[in-house]
Amino acid sequence: MTINHLSHLPFITAIPLTLTLIYAGSPAEAAEVQTPQTAPKSEPAPNLSAEEAEAETARILARLSSIKSPAPSPASVAVASPRTPAPLQADEQKKLPIELATALPEQMPVPAPVQETASDSGEDITSALQAIRSELSEQRKLIARQSALIRTQNEKIQQLELHNQLVLAAFPGTPTSPYDLSRMRGAGIQKSQLETAAVQIGTQPDDSLALPDEPVGEAPPPSQNIERKVEAVPEGQGVLTPRGQFVLDPSIEYTRSSTNRLVFRGFELIPGIQIGAIEASDADRDTIIGTFAMRYGLTNRLEIEGRIPLLYRKDRIKVVQQRDEQITREVSLEETNIGDAEFALRYQLNRPTRNNPIWVAGLRVKTDTGKSPYEIPFDDFGVATGLATGSGFWGVQPSLSFLLPSDPVVIYGGIGYLWNIERNIDKLVGDVFVGKVDPGDAINASVGFGFALNPRFSFSLGYRHNYIFSTTTQLGDTLQESDDIQVGSFNLGMSYRLSERQSLNLGFQFGATEDAPDVSIVARIPFRF
Repeated sequence: MTINHLSHLPFITAIPLTLTLIYAGSPAEAAEVQTPQTAPKSEPAPNLSAEEAEAETARILARLSSIKSPAPSPASVAVASPRTPAPLQADEQKKLPIELATALPEQMPVPAPVQETASDSGEDITSALQAIRSELSEQRKLIARQSALIRTQNEKIQQLELHNQLVLAAFPGTPTSPYDLSRMRGAGIQKSQLETAAVQIGTQPDDSLALPDEPVGEAPPPSQNIERKVEAVPEGQGVLTPRGQFVLDPSIEYTRSSTNRLVFRGFELIPGIQIGAIEASDADRDTIIGTFAMRYGLTNRLEIEGRIPLLYRKDRIKVVQQRDEQITREVSLEETNIGDAEFALRYQLNRPTRNNPIWVAGLRVKTDTGKSPYEIPFDDFGVATGLATGSGFWGVQPSLSFLLPSDPVVIYGGIGYLWNIERNIDKLVGDVFVGKVDPGDAINASVGFGFALNPRFSFSLGYRHNYIFSTTTQLGDTLQESDDIQVGSFNLGMSYRLSERQSLNLGFQFGATEDAPDVSIVARIPFRF
């Protein structure tokens, strides 16, 4: 028994080596088995009998055989994880020899087994990539649609910003509606009063000038620039009245004109020797016109206007005739009466866009409510003893104007054609029968710009020219035709904003041609409600 007991000792001591060779787990687990943990010295194992040692050895070998993992297949080498043996109980570990007790780890974690194969993993990755590609494609399409929508919205925002800037310029504090240039007034064929900025100039219905109102020098924002400078456009070429709003625009205008003419009635035999009469005339005319105008916005792009003027005229004419003896005549005339009432429509043709002009079409109708030149009395010599306050003819004037904000100014301009309707007078004037009269039509054009010096004060400069065709008059059995007339004038306007609803506007017109009035001054204070 002793020999058998001793013969088993070498086998027991060789167990660590054998354990290393037969363990088929993962390399990490094999390393754990091969490399004993550093541990404090253990107490010597108790002496075992030969039967106990043999039984213990068999038990250990069986235990090791049960926890050994099978060799991995080539397909699962990369993805399969070996099973980890369950830890030995404490009482079992005490029965092991010292070498095994120190070589085995105290606890071995049991990871969850992974049974994926390489082929399954590859298919999953391919499916995931295809799903990602599909999602990216959808995202690209969505981004493209969003980009197109953003571009469209930006364009609309720019249009609305310009619209609101122009609207608030003439009607600050008034709510605006998109897509409607509710306050862009243009192409006036008459003196339509702009509520906050327009400055009326001259005696013609559309000889008017409005003024800018924008801070300059403090580098205000562009939106404020346009808001102020839009007031610089001429009255009748500015902003339209908002829908549902009224604008009362009273004004008073003073015009001064004078003429000095030298007329020779006769013939000249040789240079320096004249046979006939020499007539010199000096005429001074003063006119004061008080006008009550009202505008109403039918829509945000269409307005209607009515005007009723009241005129006071005073003419002084001095005539000196040189015949055999000098004859001097002086006539002084005064007249107060209503003038020719007018009605007008204006319509904005396009929506405001950056760097593009805004076009406005207009139509004005002039009545013959004033006192006609053929209704005033005449003396026996055919000299008028009264003054006319109207033209005596109906007229229709279509027009087209534009407004172009261009920092730091606002450029305006327009063109119109006045058609005076002919009619039969059929009346004796003095001892002459006046039959059919065809007054000359007229073409007018204007251009200028407005500029603002600060939030309250602005000014404008411009030029206006009228070409009036000749008038044909039937006198008895003959037709008499007058000369064409050209009337040009330089316009200067100033505007001072009193409040958000009121402004004081002054306009000055200076004659540039012989037939133009010398000077004209107009003052306006529009009210909006």
